[in-house]
Amino acid sequence: MNIMIVGDVVGRPGRKAFSRYTRELRLKHDIDIVIVNGENSAGGKGVSRKSLDELYAAGADVITSGNHIWDNREVMGLIDNDPYLVRPANYPDGAPGKGWCIYPYKAKNIAVVNMSGRAFMPDMDCPFQKIEEVLSEIADRADIIILDFHGETTSEKMAMGFYLDGRVQAVVGTHTHVQTADQRILPKGTAYITDLGMVGPWNSVLGVKPDIIIKKFTTCMPVRFDLADGPAVYSAVIVNIDDATNQAKDIKRIFITE
Repeated sequence: MNIMIVGDVVGRPGRKAFSRYTRELRLKHDIDIVIVNGENSAGGKGVSRKSLDELYAAGADVITSGNHIWDNREVMGLIDNDPYLVRPANYPDGAPGKGWCIYPYKAKNIAVVNMSGRAFMPDMDCPFQKIEEVLSEIADRADIIILDFHGETTSEKMAMGFYLDGRVQAVVGTHTHVQTADQRILPKGTAYITDLGMVGPWNSVLGVKPDIIIKKFTTCMPVRFDLADGPAVYSAVIVNIDDATNQAKDIKRIFITE
């Protein structure tokens, strides 16, 4: 089984690039399932019905998110009714939506879990404690477990990878919008990468027009984050999982620049 996990889609430019390349990649690499982080898919902040529908239509099977999931108020009317949209599981009890889902594919049940880091991130419950609760809950229901760990720091994401090594099939980091080159199979068999990167404007600062971010850093004044345009970047990994053993065999980076 080949599972493609795609980095943060940023606004309309990201949605266009996701649509442009996902079908081609599914065919070229014999992809069975596509998981994508969509938390910035609506105007660069949050999700909307339109942005989600575009991602699904372009080939997404499951959509994960992160700390920007609530930035577009429209999400409140749809997150409880979308079976394959997940938000970080370590939001405190009572938050709308769910932190994991089960995606059935042929004879397999694939659990997709979303979790947020806490270093330089909004206050949330401990992701290490929460993942234990989630694993206990899905142990008898999932054949394959994929974690999107949405975090700021390399150290926290690496720690989570080793913490779950051998207990889940893949731990992939999101949030920083810059793809790292450390994809590997960890010693006990978990596929890992610190950050998937993004799908969005290539000549940008994390998707935003560079001059805006330069102004923010040089003046320390508030700015409006307008998305850049122009050529796109498409960042993802493909995790190959043995159909007989459910063990991760390989993780390959995908990095396309226009």
